[in-house]
Amino acid sequence: MVKSQEHEHPKKAFGWAARDSSGVLAPFNFSRRETGEKDVAFKVLYCGICHTDLHMVKNDWGFSTYPLVPGHEIVGVVTEVGSKVEKFKVGDKVGVGCVVGSCQSCDNCANNLENYCPKYILTYGAKYHDGTITYGGYSDFMVADEHFVIRVPDNLPLDGAAPLLCAGITTYSALRYYGLDKPGMHVGVVGLGGLGHVAVKFAKALGVRVTVISTSPNKKKEAIEHLRADSFLVSRDQDQMQAAVGTMDGIIDTVSAVHPLLPLIALLKSNGKLVMVGAPEKPLELPVFPLLMGRKMVAGSNIGGMKETQEMIDFAAKHNITAQVEVIPIDYLNTAMERLAKTDVKYRFVIDVGNTLKSS
Repeated sequence: MVKSQEHEHPKKAFGWAARDSSGVLAPFNFSRRETGEKDVAFKVLYCGICHTDLHMVKNDWGFSTYPLVPGHEIVGVVTEVGSKVEKFKVGDKVGVGCVVGSCQSCDNCANNLENYCPKYILTYGAKYHDGTITYGGYSDFMVADEHFVIRVPDNLPLDGAAPLLCAGITTYSALRYYGLDKPGMHVGVVGLGGLGHVAVKFAKALGVRVTVISTSPNKKKEAIEHLRADSFLVSRDQDQMQAAVGTMDGIIDTVSAVHPLLPLIALLKSNGKLVMVGAPEKPLELPVFPLLMGRKMVAGSNIGGMKETQEMIDFAAKHNITAQVEVIPIDYLNTAMERLAKTDVKYRFVIDVGNTLKSS
């Protein structure tokens, strides 16, 4: 990728950052690159808070770099485009998800799978092509290569669309790639949180019969009445689980905590697929015998490439799919992080950056 000659005059930016692994975020002045010839600059209006942000702020995975400006569910309005930008113009509604760069030359990039490029560049806390560190969407504006910018359809409300750029594409891509998108199929969704609730919405829109599997009986009403799931299983109820053995074509497992896989594998039909999209911090135990006895599969999936992300958000617009969000002012951020750690949110915090971020 050719470096832009315009990087020498960085623009002043403002956002909220973590300075260390204490997890506390505070106002932060920094700079972004000038808009290069293939870049799109946009004013950030909303940014979702993903569980990944919480892990990164606290350095739970051991590779965080500080100061860290989180946020990879970013939507806003284009303010400037580079001279060679073809897809966007000033005033367009756009978004940026988890990835802002890749090598553009490997097999994965050639197959629209930039998310699996060995050299992909994360939206924040990573080293960009020009050697600078990337900063995320808890900030007043973004600059990104147009290849990694998504067009947000006009009929999608921006606050509810923001989490689709991570939680939405993660579940949509898993359903599509593993063929769990055929009308009449029976798919389980484990965990009714940020990922789980949009997994249910996408699966239903694809014509799939959906069972929500949860440890919390009190989520049953929400799952069936509001999200239109077809049935609900309490995973701690042995009788309910036993009655559902061998009934599902696939399961999307969104849980990020350590949990047993054996009861889930038992729910699958022969040739069934258990697809992991949550990221537990410790390894899970995987009993192999039940896989052999039904030619079953345990698999993984992680976001999607740029082409599929655009396809997902267009599909969401067509079917009126948005995330269920709690919109917050940016100065509520640290409280929101504490609540997120306790899963006290239904189902995604979204920061109203446009109206509440005031530069110091």
